[in-house]
Amino acid sequence: MAADGSQIGRQQFDGNVSATELIDRLMQFDGPVGEFFVNLLAVQCRLADATCGAILRSGSGGRIEALAVYPPPADGSNEPVWLAQAAESAGQVISSGATAVKPLHGPEELYGQPARRNLVMIPIRAGGEGVRGLAAFVIETADKTAVEAGRERLELTISLLSLYEARLTLQRRRADLARLRIATEVLVAVNEQDRFTGAAMAFCNETSSRWRCERVSLGFLKGRYVRLKATSHTEKFSRKMKIVQDIESAMEECLDQDVEVIYPSASGAEYVSRAAGELSKRHGPTASVSLPLRKAGEPIAVLTVERPADDAMATEEVESLRLACELCTPHVANLYEQDRWFGAKAAAGARKGLATLLGPKHTWMKVAAILIFAAAAFLIFAKGDYRADAPFVLEATQQQVVPAPFEGFLKSVSVVPGDKVIAGETVLAWLDTSELRLQLAAAKAERLAYQKRVAAAMRDGKTAEAQVARAEADKVTAQIRLLVHHISKAELVSPISGCVVTGDLKRRPNAPVKTGDVLFEVASLGSLRAELSVPEDEIAEVREGDQYGELATASYPDRRIRFVVERINPVAEVIDQRNVFKVRVRLLETRPWMRPGMEGVAKIHIGRRRYAWLWSRKLVNWVRMKLWI
Repeated sequence: MAADGSQIGRQQFDGNVSATELIDRLMQFDGPVGEFFVNLLAVQCRLADATCGAILRSGSGGRIEALAVYPPPADGSNEPVWLAQAAESAGQVISSGATAVKPLHGPEELYGQPARRNLVMIPIRAGGEGVRGLAAFVIETADKTAVEAGRERLELTISLLSLYEARLTLQRRRADLARLRIATEVLVAVNEQDRFTGAAMAFCNETSSRWRCERVSLGFLKGRYVRLKATSHTEKFSRKMKIVQDIESAMEECLDQDVEVIYPSASGAEYVSRAAGELSKRHGPTASVSLPLRKAGEPIAVLTVERPADDAMATEEVESLRLACELCTPHVANLYEQDRWFGAKAAAGARKGLATLLGPKHTWMKVAAILIFAAAAFLIFAKGDYRADAPFVLEATQQQVVPAPFEGFLKSVSVVPGDKVIAGETVLAWLDTSELRLQLAAAKAERLAYQKRVAAAMRDGKTAEAQVARAEADKVTAQIRLLVHHISKAELVSPISGCVVTGDLKRRPNAPVKTGDVLFEVASLGSLRAELSVPEDEIAEVREGDQYGELATASYPDRRIRFVVERINPVAEVIDQRNVFKVRVRLLETRPWMRPGMEGVAKIHIGRRRYAWLWSRKLVNWVRMKLWI
């Protein structure tokens, strides 16, 4: 547009463009407001045969301001007289809300002579807000009919200003909708992720794609410093990298000021952008924007975007990016807090609660001082039970073995380890007696033969032969008795009531056995005891007869069995490269589920000691041994 009023204003004098076409062009004009005002005045002046015009508004303090003047005055020229008179009458016209026509008398006109010029002032309304300004025009004619016709044309065309404002409002709304659409698309991409790392990467990548950025970085406040968590299109990075350190410095600069830092900065900017400038110089040149991300009004993170230096972000783009950040921050911040390990989340919750209780400043220092004082008082004055810990093994005081009574083969087995048995009633196993019965039958036949020889010798009077045959018969009779005894012992019966602890012979059917082989071991469950392995650094505190304790097995750790110390073996044994003393204890109660061989941990109650001594005893003893004090 030219300085004398724009292309539309110039064409009004060409005679080739009709008024209708000028109005159509004006209705489609989408340039700056100042140029529209000048074009509007130019078209109105042509339609109403006015020589000049102006748009005025009431400013602060009731002062009248000129928004546009046509034709534009030359630089350094004085204010026109008609414009000053229009400003004087503006307040009255605005308050009345009606068009006013005021005659303009020139200095050359005689007193009482009708004015050859008229000033037409038309109020400008703003929807339901009332009158907000006026448009003033000078019509060079004394004909009242011509002035009235010009006034009507001016009142009709002043509505073009409202149409232009409506079009601007529509454009702004479209721009707002476009920004909202872009921000919503970024939010959708971020909300698809349920872990912080994925959400942060999606946020950075979507931002880089939507706003044509070279690099987008997201950092979170950790303690007093900002730590870079994600960078667009970069899966791994190290904090030792110089670019990472410079990005974090720019983020900390933004977070410390809690303002948006734009580089290159506009003239008159009130924020510091030194770190952003260093980032641009070392890794660019680039134009960057750092935006603080807030949760509950507190800055918790920073988003830094970088674009080429010749493609800096416009104000509308910054507003759109700000909207995306505000929408995405709650979800990303929640994932950041949830993905931390349990200790960090618990510490954050405790810190927040204690900050409310103790005050907003120096929370951790106050809490640390209180905890140190409370811990010192507790260690010095409080007492706890001193207990000697030792592993143990349950063993039976009465245990019987069941050996093989003769050499033979297993016929069948009726028990396995863990089965309960009753003395004299429960059959453990049967040995095969078929061979013994054959031997018994053969022995009986042999004895019968000898008996017949004895009878024959006695009949014939052969006394010596009869005696020899009788001796052989007695020998066979002894063998028969042995075989009968073995056969009677083939059924193995438990000698005591209890539980089978060894003898898993069901997997060995028809296995051969020899006389005296131990086939089963049966332990009495009513006479269990425990044998503790007490470390040598605690055995001095253990005494026989008057100390009690509790033990728990590995299979039933929630069930405690009380015991009394019964005997201490005075000789140490080496177990797992440690010197231990065997301590036998008597159980004050037994449970049906207890079995010999069970292991666990036993605690012997020695007495009450201060916690400071309990927790430092081993360390003090170790230092004494090393330093010999």
